[in-house]
Amino acid sequence: MRQTKLYLLAAFVFVLSSCAVIRPGEVGVKQKLGKLSEKSYTQGAVYYNPFVTKVIKTNIQINDIELSLSLPSKEGLSVVAQISILYRIDENKVPQVIKSLGLRYENIISNVFRSASADVCSKYFAKDMHSGMRAQIEDSIKSKMGETLTKQGIIVEAVLMKSIKLPEGLATSIEQKLQAEQDAMRMVFILQQEKLEAERKIIEATGTKDAQKILSEGLTEEIIKVRSIEAFIELAKSPNSKVIVTDGKVPYLIE
Repeated sequence: MRQTKLYLLAAFVFVLSSCAVIRPGEVGVKQKLGKLSEKSYTQGAVYYNPFVTKVIKTNIQINDIELSLSLPSKEGLSVVAQISILYRIDENKVPQVIKSLGLRYENIISNVFRSASADVCSKYFAKDMHSGMRAQIEDSIKSKMGETLTKQGIIVEAVLMKSIKLPEGLATSIEQKLQAEQDAMRMVFILQQEKLEAERKIIEATGTKDAQKILSEGLTEEIIKVRSIEAFIELAKSPNSKVIVTDGKVPYLIE
């Protein structure tokens, strides 16, 4: 009975040792007597003979490589940049990656990036890396890296230039230029406001002049006499005692 339990325990240990668990985001490949299988396994349990076979697991999730390096510009300046390279292993090419590159491929990606970034950045001016052309430079570097790495089974998802440090003199010049452009735009705005205000005053003055002209043209002698009579009538209706002095044209009221 005891011997049977030992056999069962040995069998259980053997089963456990001959089972590899592939987690989400991983791919496993069997290697039997040093020979790598062309078949890859995704998440789940993989059974194998532990005496002659082992399972090599690799991560296929998106990974990040951080680099800080000096990039050459078209005018021959050196631009210090903080770079992030987002990449992943092609799930369908894991055996190929293990065969050709092994599991330590970060240095290969870094070296390919250095070469690609030098080729691309040398076509742009230093100020371009600090402007709206940064996205274009990133895409160009990504495409250049893809020419080498995609066929090797490594997919570059993105190249991100997180920070750019220009040479001190150039940075000062760019800041001065931007400040001058902002000052010019502000002056244009002020001039436009002044012009609009001047036009408003002209329109207001013209309207006042026209109103006065119309009013003066409408005040004839007959209209003035009628208005005077109407004024006398209104004064006569008042219950208060008063003295009215007039020349027959304009009444002067004395309470």
